[in-house]
Amino acid sequence: MKVYEMYIDGEFVQSSSNETSKVINPATEEFISEVPKGTVADARRAVDAAARAQKEWSKLPAIERAKFLKAISKEIRENVDHLARVISEEMGKTLALAEVEVNFTADYIDYTAEWARRYEGEIIQSDRPNENILLFKQPVGVVAGILPWNFPFFLIARKAAPALITGNTIVLKPSAESPNNALEFAKIVQKAGLPRGVINFVTGSGSVIGKELASNPNVGLVSLTGSYHVGAEVMRAAAENITKVSLELGGKAPAIVMADADIDLAVKSIVASRVINTGQVCNCAERVYVHEDIAEVFYEKIVEAMKQTKSGNPLVNSDIDMGPLINKGSLEAVEQHVEEAIASGAKLLTGGKRTGGVGYYFEPTVLINTNNAMRIMKEEIFGPVLPIATFKDLDEAIDLANECEYGLTSSIYTQNIDVAMRACNELKFGETYINRENFEAIQGFHAGWRKSGIGGADGKHGLEEYLQTHVVYLQYNQNRK
Repeated sequence: MKVYEMYIDGEFVQSSSNETSKVINPATEEFISEVPKGTVADARRAVDAAARAQKEWSKLPAIERAKFLKAISKEIRENVDHLARVISEEMGKTLALAEVEVNFTADYIDYTAEWARRYEGEIIQSDRPNENILLFKQPVGVVAGILPWNFPFFLIARKAAPALITGNTIVLKPSAESPNNALEFAKIVQKAGLPRGVINFVTGSGSVIGKELASNPNVGLVSLTGSYHVGAEVMRAAAENITKVSLELGGKAPAIVMADADIDLAVKSIVASRVINTGQVCNCAERVYVHEDIAEVFYEKIVEAMKQTKSGNPLVNSDIDMGPLINKGSLEAVEQHVEEAIASGAKLLTGGKRTGGVGYYFEPTVLINTNNAMRIMKEEIFGPVLPIATFKDLDEAIDLANECEYGLTSSIYTQNIDVAMRACNELKFGETYINRENFEAIQGFHAGWRKSGIGGADGKHGLEEYLQTHVVYLQYNQNRK
C-alpha cells in the first residue's frame, strides 16, 4: 500500500496529528493508499506559506511565471501513463478517459501560460485636465482551491494555473476520495522547481481543512467545485471575512430532442454525455425531454445504445465505456433514486440494479414515464441513469427544462435554426450545447446560474476571477519644465 505525504512550503510532510486515512479502489473495494489526515494547524501553515511566497511571486513578470507553468505541463506529459493509472485506481475512471484527463490538464496549463502577455488593465478617460486614470489588474493574494473527486487532476490545473499566472499563490485541498493524484502532482511541482509556498496541498476532511481555508482571513479567494450544500457551507464560512468565492456546484442538465432532430446523433451524444465517468459529471445530460411524435423510436434507440455500454475494472479491462461509482454511498444513492422513481410510476426499460459482487457497479439505466414532480427529475443522480419525459411543443419543452433549481448546462437537438436560437435565448443555464454532447472548451467560460454556482472558470473571463482592480488617479503638472 502506497504511503503519501502532504506538500506544504516546498516540503513533503505528515499531518501535525500524525493521523492518516485510507483510500479505497472502488473497482475492487481494496485499500490502496494511506494519506495524512490534515488538521487546522496544517491548513494554517499552508496558508501562511502561500502568503509569504505570494509577495515575491507576484513581483515576477507574468512571462516568468509562465515558464514555471510550462515546466509543470512538460513533466505531466512525460508521465501520462503513470498519472492515468493513479487516477483510475483511486476513483474508477476508465484508463482511456484518465489519459484524456491528464493530457487535457497539460493542455490547460499551457493555454493558461499563454495569457502571460495577454491579460490587461485599462486607461480610462478623466473629466479633469492633466490627469490619467489607470486601472490595474492585480492578484487577489492567496487562493484556496477545494477539489472534487470526479475530475481530480484536471481541476488542480483549472484552479492553480490561472491563480499562478496572475500572481497569486494557492493552497489546494484534494477530495478525501481521490487524493493520490494531487500528491503525485505535488511531486511534479517540486521537480519543476516552483518556489516554496507557491503551491501547497493539504489532505483531510472538508469539515476541517475546507472550513479553515474558507474562513481564513489571509485567503483572498475560495474556489470550490462540489455540491450545492458544500458550496453553501463555503459561502457561510467565507462571509465572516467577506472573502470572494467562485463556486461550480451541482447540475441537472436537460436535453431536449425535437421532432426534427437527427435521432441517431441525439442518442449518440446523450449516451456519451450520460455514461462518461459513469455518469459522475456535473455538466452531463441528467434528464431528457423528447417530442412525443418521435418518442417510441427514440426509446428503442437509446435503450439499445445503453445496453451496449460496457463496464468493468478499468485496470483490468481496456475495452469498456465506464467503471464503478466512487463509493458505496453513491451506489446506494443511485439505487434509491431508481427504486423511488419506479415506485412513483416511472417505467424501467433497461438496467436498474447493481452488477457484480465486488466493486460499486450499477447498470446503465433508462426510465420513461417520468415527470418533473419526481425526485429523479429534480436532484442530481450522479450515476449512469437516464430519466426521460415527453413534450408536445417547444414552449412546453423550455418550461420543463427551466423548471429546476440548477442552471449549469443544457442541450437541444434540432435542425431548425429558429428553434435553436429560441433555446439560446430562453434556456436559463450557463451553457447550451446544440446537436452535440455536453463538454466545454478551455477557451470558453464554464459557469452556472442559480444554485449551480457563482463565478466561473476557463478562458478570459475565468482568468479574471483571480484578479482584482486597483484604480489610480494620476494628476500631473503640464507646465512643469
